[in-house]
Amino acid sequence: MVSSLGVVLTRNVVHAAFMLLVALLAVAGIFLVAISEFLALAQVLIYGGAVTVVVLFAIMLTRSDDQPRSDNIQWPLALLVATVTFAFIVVVFVASDVETLDGTTRVATDTESNFEVLGLELFTNWAIPFEVASLVLLVSLIGAILLARNVEDGE
Repeated sequence: MVSSLGVVLTRNVVHAAFMLLVALLAVAGIFLVAISEFLALAQVLIYGGAVTVVVLFAIMLTRSDDQPRSDNIQWPLALLVATVTFAFIVVVFVASDVETLDGTTRVATDTESNFEVLGLELFTNWAIPFEVASLVLLVSLIGAILLARNVEDGE
């Protein structure tokens, strides 16, 4: 949690990227505690490794020493939205009762592994959210490229 706050509160983007790596590795530790080895491995390889390296490369390639960027004037609105979202998540978590769930979540039996259950669930029940998440990542990458372009190039 401390590293997550560091990502948001630090003013140095390189330090924020390294704190993001620590936060992602902590999530992998949570997956290990929850006995979900595949998700822990995917968290370390995909997020801890690849995404952090991409973020660092993007930071290094898009830095310009011409003009220092000023703070965004919309930070109070962002703080309000983040606080409301966090409060909503806490309320939903506290109000949920795990014992009354309808049992739609599958658990691996003795004859199948967690990987088989994960693959079946991911590509049957969760295929559309999986694809939507990939589209959101693609759109955010394109948006970051457009924002990083130099406007003075005449494009």
